[in-house]
Formats: sequence, structure tokens, C-alpha cells
Amino acid sequence: MSSSASSPRPFRSVLYVPATNERALTKAASLPCDAVILDLEDAVAPNEKARARGIAREVLEMRHFGEKPVIVRVNGFAVDGESADLAEDLAAVLPAGPHAVLFPKIRFAADAVRAEQALAASLAPDAVRLWLMIETPQSVLDCAAIASLAAEEDARLEALVLGTNDLAKEMRLVATPSRLAMLHALSAVILAGRAYGLTVLDGVFGDLKNMQGFESEALQGKGLGFDGKTLIHPSQIEPANRIFSASEAERVEAQAIVQAFEAPGNAGKAVLVVNGQMVERLHYEQALRVLATG
Repeated sequence: MSSSASSPRPFRSVLYVPATNERALTKAASLPCDAVILDLEDAVAPNEKARARGIAREVLEMRHFGEKPVIVRVNGFAVDGESADLAEDLAAVLPAGPHAVLFPKIRFAADAVRAEQALAASLAPDAVRLWLMIETPQSVLDCAAIASLAAEEDARLEALVLGTNDLAKEMRLVATPSRLAMLHALSAVILAGRAYGLTVLDGVFGDLKNMQGFESEALQGKGLGFDGKTLIHPSQIEPANRIFSASEAERVEAQAIVQAFEAPGNAGKAVLVVNGQMVERLHYEQALRVLATG
């Protein structure tokens, strides 16, 4: 079973970069985002798909981003089967060993299984993880079953990524800063991800001139329980990293809890008092996560 809780790798800021935008690719190599998504899907015109694959393959082989995780968003399944674009995407990028492959337009648990099978059929290296986009009403309603794929033996599933723009369109919503009409859907996906130990990432914020709006939405996302946010511009990286990191006060509190539970005299104790507060083993586990990812 996948477990984002056991991994110290943060995904606070995950930047989409069109694989055909070579200037953006060059710039992204030096940016402080936690991960990069090379986009072969929506950001690439149909007549540019082949070139995008070649660039993505080259970027991966060159280790252009160093140790930073690189996720490739491939083209999705056709309604009546696997698309030619998807097959060619996988054939091009999998030999170069991306951190993960992000499948769009997941609707049902069966689509998640097809994505897992497509990686296996394309001989994906064992280390390649599976990320899935949740961006339709069907996928929200089926998100618990989709996330349960992580419970299967040797499952690759690591993360769920909200496609909030597509979801709003499918739900026929008028976008509002509060995202009130979408809160149930967002929380449902977070609950499903947490039930199976997955990383869950919030969708993009499109108004590049409205940094206050971005920070407000990111703060809301953190409050809902997201691990981080997907981004479309480098200016969004710093606030995302800051907001989805633990504050200094949170780190100090976490350190005190960890030290208390790991003190030799407290071995085996289930409940302690730390700085006047009763804390349990669950708080110790939360504190370890804060220190690992904050």
C-alpha cells in the first residue's frame, strides 16, 4: 500500500510545464518547486504531440531537473479504448524513468485499474509511480474506490491530483473565491486519499495577477488537508512552499512531542503531557510528519 505519510518527500509546489515550451523548461530547472509535471496533454496542440514526446524523453534522460521528481502527464484513454497518443506517450517516456506518470480524465475505479495495467503493459520500471487526475463528477463519486487501488500488492498509486477547472465546468459552477459549491467534492477526494495513504494535491489557480487570491486559495487548501498545490506560473512557487510548510511554531511543537516520546524513560507510553498538553501516539506520528515534510 502506498503511504505518503511515511515518505519525507514534500509536494508543496508542483509546477506544470508544457513539454513544448523549451524556454519554460530551461527556466524551471532552477526554480524551487518541489516537483515538475511535464505536460503532454492539454498544454500541447495535436500537431505538436510528437515533438513534445521527444523533448520530454530528452529532458528525462538528461536529468535536466536533477533530483527533483518529474511527473509526465500523458494523454488520456479514448472513450472506447486506449488512444494512440497515450500508447506513444508511454513508449517515449517510460524508458527514461520519470518519477511518475499522471493520467488525466479518470472517471471510475476501472479507469484507475486501466492506468495501472497500461504502465505494466508498457514495461514501466518498478520505481515509476502512478498519479491520477480527479476532474469529473464521476471520479469524485468513485474516488474512494479509485484510491483503494493503493491497497493492492505492489500498487504504483501515489497521488491524486484535483483538476478543479474541469471539475467546475462539469459541475456547471460559476467560479467563486470561496469555492463553496466545490468544498464537498474537494473534501471527498482528500478523505479518499487519506484513507489509503496517498498524496493529494489541490488544483491550479488561473489568475496570475491576483497573488492575494492565490494565497487565500492555498490557505484554504491547506486547511482542507491538501499536501500542496499544482501551479501554472513560477510566481506561485514561493507562496505555495511557504503556506504548505509547517510554521516555526508548529516545528517547535512537533520537536518537543518527538523528543518526549523518544526519551528513554517514556518508552512504551501511550499518553504524555508535553508543554501542558495531553498528547497521544497519534500526535507523535503527526509530529514526525511535520518534521519530515515541513
